[in-house]
Amino acid sequence: MAEQLKDLADDRALLGRTSTAERVSDILRSRIAEGYFPPGTRLSEDSIGGALGVSRNTLREAFRLLTHERLLVHELNRGVFVRVLAVEDVEDIYRTRRLVECAVVRSLGEPPYGLDGLAAAVEEGRRAAGEGDWKGVGTANIHFHRELVALAASERTDELMRSVFAELRLAFHVVDEPQPLHEPYIARNVAILEALQAGDRARAESLLAGYLDDSLERVVEVYRRRVGEDG
Repeated sequence: MAEQLKDLADDRALLGRTSTAERVSDILRSRIAEGYFPPGTRLSEDSIGGALGVSRNTLREAFRLLTHERLLVHELNRGVFVRVLAVEDVEDIYRTRRLVECAVVRSLGEPPYGLDGLAAAVEEGRRAAGEGDWKGVGTANIHFHRELVALAASERTDELMRSVFAELRLAFHVVDEPQPLHEPYIARNVAILEALQAGDRARAESLLAGYLDDSLERVVEVYRRRVGEDG
């Protein structure tokens, strides 16, 4: 925890001169997504508030915001913890992803599409795989899908899926073998990108739907085993 708090103190500069609960929640959301605070971790108000240099009230409001996003949970007389998802939560996350992501692809207008962000995420994943950084591959994969959602050019959809993807990272952090989980989807991201580059929305949507169905099955299988072992 000491190392995480030292890194967190480096985030003070992100707060600027007017530290707000929203900015604090942005920082904590990113740190949770990166795995600095794994699922089940108790978040100390004193330690985190001291590291960020913010008041207790500001930090509590940030905690409240992240609890509303289902990233944190408040346990009476125990404190605030990074949420541990149930298998049903993981299934619901993927149900939401399928509804939104497939709809985004289906509703794209006539090509060409702005695919630079998708292409960059593919290269990010390839680079991380080349370095044997499989958690980095998982991060790149989420970046790919975030860029896919961004094709809708909708701030509300982006905000909705930002929360969904952050929850998804909670599930990924429970998995201790990220390579078999993430490696197969590098090539599948490439196939989706190539279909969109060719202007073939129908094929891209079909590939995406199959991708999400297979990913759900794989993640739930591993997650159920891990949660069962830890329980």
